[in-house]
Amino acid sequence: MKFLQSLWKGLFGQAYLLLAITALFWGGNAIAGRLAVGEVSPMVLTCLRWVLVVCILFPLFGRRLVTEWPVIRRSWLFVILMGVFGFTAFNALFYAAAHHTSAVNLTIFQGAIPVLVLLGTVLFFRAPILPLQILGMIVTVVGVIIVSVKADFEILRTLALNIGDVWMLIACLFYAGYTLGLRHRPAVPGLVFFTALAIVAFLSTLPLLAIEIASGTVQWPTLKGWLVLAYVAFLPSLLAQLFFIRGVELIGPARAGLFVNLVPVFGALLAVLLLGEPFAFYHALGLILVLGGIWLAERKS
Repeated sequence: MKFLQSLWKGLFGQAYLLLAITALFWGGNAIAGRLAVGEVSPMVLTCLRWVLVVCILFPLFGRRLVTEWPVIRRSWLFVILMGVFGFTAFNALFYAAAHHTSAVNLTIFQGAIPVLVLLGTVLFFRAPILPLQILGMIVTVVGVIIVSVKADFEILRTLALNIGDVWMLIACLFYAGYTLGLRHRPAVPGLVFFTALAIVAFLSTLPLLAIEIASGTVQWPTLKGWLVLAYVAFLPSLLAQLFFIRGVELIGPARAGLFVNLVPVFGALLAVLLLGEPFAFYHALGLILVLGGIWLAERKS
């Protein structure tokens, strides 16, 4: 336990590295989601990944969770809302939206999360916002859009809102709220707090899994489905969430939220490497703009 706490303060003190790795893992999550089609149904994937996460965390931090329970209990509603909306609802809505809208729309809406976080920081916490932060945010969003539409802006003219887009926008609002909420999490160690959220996420996926079973659309994992599940559980769900919590802890939600813009860029690059999709000029341009926007937003003056 002491070793893990030292690791949390030492290696986990590198905010930019942690947040970049988080975006890489989340970008890989999009690839995993594509590979999961026909191998495991969405709610089975959502539920079982939190089963695996809880099975890893609880033996390590269950005793500390019991010790910190009086502090967590005072914020029990906050913890439940963070787990339900930040973990379960976001992923459930994401998978549901994918059945009704295009990948282009999904990617563009995900790029709205940092914007929503920055606006929330200003509106709810009265935090000052610098001109370079605004400029950096605009540049990163432009980079995301370029990657999303493959530098063909004619695609933007043909986009139309449907129920999938609405669900994705709601999902982005939930995750932006989760990011802002991390600023006021209970005064317990980050690893203990994440363990509590993982338990809430697992429990809140059970009704969704029951609905999928009742509807007859459930599909239990094939061998390939188990491999996808292992990736989703250990990297995007476990390590990435821990890294993101620590990143927000170190540099705040608005600055940490900008790194979410790297997700579609990494997703596109991983599609090239893992799915054999061609590497295009717009990939490089988008990556330069996203990184440049983050650099601008991180300038002190």
